[in-house]
Amino acid sequence: MITQSAFEVLGPIMVGPSSSHTAGALRIASVARSLAPRAIREVRFTLYASFARTHKGHGTDRALVAGMLGLETDDPRIRDSFALAREAGLVFSFVEDAETAVAHPNTVDIALTLEDGSTLTLRGESVGGGRVRISQIEGVEVDVSGEYVTLFVQHRDMPGVIASVTTAMATFGANIAAMRNYRTERGGTAYTVLELDEAIDDAAVELIGRFPDILMARLVSVPGTAPTGASTEIAHGFADGASLLAACREHGCSIGALMRAREAGLLGSADEADRLMERVLEVLRAEVRATIDAPEPSLGGFLHGQARAVFQAGPMLLGAPLARATAYAMAVLERSAAMGVIVAAPTAGSAGVVPGALLGLAEERGLTDAELTEALWCAAAIGAIVGANASVSGAEGGCQAEVGTASAMAAAALAQMHGCDVATCLDAAALALGNIMGLACDPARGLVEYPCQNRNAIGVANAFTAAQLALAGVRSAAPFDEVVAATAAVGRLLPSALRETAEGGLARCPSVCGDCAECGACA
Repeated sequence: MITQSAFEVLGPIMVGPSSSHTAGALRIASVARSLAPRAIREVRFTLYASFARTHKGHGTDRALVAGMLGLETDDPRIRDSFALAREAGLVFSFVEDAETAVAHPNTVDIALTLEDGSTLTLRGESVGGGRVRISQIEGVEVDVSGEYVTLFVQHRDMPGVIASVTTAMATFGANIAAMRNYRTERGGTAYTVLELDEAIDDAAVELIGRFPDILMARLVSVPGTAPTGASTEIAHGFADGASLLAACREHGCSIGALMRAREAGLLGSADEADRLMERVLEVLRAEVRATIDAPEPSLGGFLHGQARAVFQAGPMLLGAPLARATAYAMAVLERSAAMGVIVAAPTAGSAGVVPGALLGLAEERGLTDAELTEALWCAAAIGAIVGANASVSGAEGGCQAEVGTASAMAAAALAQMHGCDVATCLDAAALALGNIMGLACDPARGLVEYPCQNRNAIGVANAFTAAQLALAGVRSAAPFDEVVAATAAVGRLLPSALRETAEGGLARCPSVCGDCAECGACA
């Protein structure tokens, strides 16, 4: 069963330019900060693979430092994090290691030196759309993504210590789903990681920290996630397109209505779900207009005014809804590339497709906010399925994973806005995703600017085309779930040069990669 919140598909709300390289990096650093038992004096970041090659152009370095300062993903001060860290007395440094093989291309090691001279290390991976996974703490292999409540305990390797911790879990009414133990040597320092089905409060953790031979006890909290655990039943839940279709038929509702009910169950309040979606819609409206009204130059210099030019040109060869949607999609990427606040939908690199398509159509047809938000709920459901069964990360699956997913989300939502049944919406999503299968992720100079802005425009056009085909009765020969599986397989086949490393495709054209001395993003 998919446990991801709708607001991690239509989100996070963040400062651009990249959800995996900016928002995700910040969140990994936030986890490291939360684990530190004392004030942090110095931090060293070792960046691997895609992080190593493109971190400057993506703002990864600024985001990592911002996370160590406790900033949130939507804080405009992220761009000034280096200066803020120096003011706070935090010493920071970066090591680039593009050669060492790692499990995920967006990987960073964080080594903290605390005020008393002690150290703490953590490895994190940014897996797309702002979602992160912690894979090592103090050299201990872990798999912390936020699905479970996770307790990390550092202790002396003495008899009875682990028993005292597990007994405490029983006393607190927390069931242990999984437990791992590691020690440096017999009688030395040991580490125990517990994944729990139930939450425990800070007072319980503090009590465990005072047990004999316990050196540190910390809850590992992953920003942007809500632990559910394997034992949790999710009302109106689904795992793929087939189960989504079955659930909608069972409840006699649209995809959007089912997704809203599911989110209300996760949050415990329909009012809270609506409030959060209203916030998303507010930011979406601001992001599609801000750059058209007042263009700002992007960090890399590729973008400045293109969205306004398309908007002012009018329909020309396109109909009015598609022309408006195209300009809006381009505007979001332009705002993101200037480190403006956007909604990742599902990623920053593809953030223009869904708001461009949905707002473009809604404004041209005078649709209500209720119709628009139900379409956004629909888009979130489609994105959640692709994210769970394939990937929304360019570093994992190429641009097909980002713009392809966004286009599928938009296509299904457009079909729902037109009043189509659930099966037709899923056909629209399948057609859209299939049309962009194999698309490389090749950001010039490692920047989410070119060809990303243009591909968001194409993603909008593809969404309208796919929805139009589905509306006309053209069905996808391969069901949506099979297309998702094929996309995952193609993503695995793509060479690393075509997965967000700036080492292939358009990123290697001499005209766009010739200014490395100025940018440094892919040096």
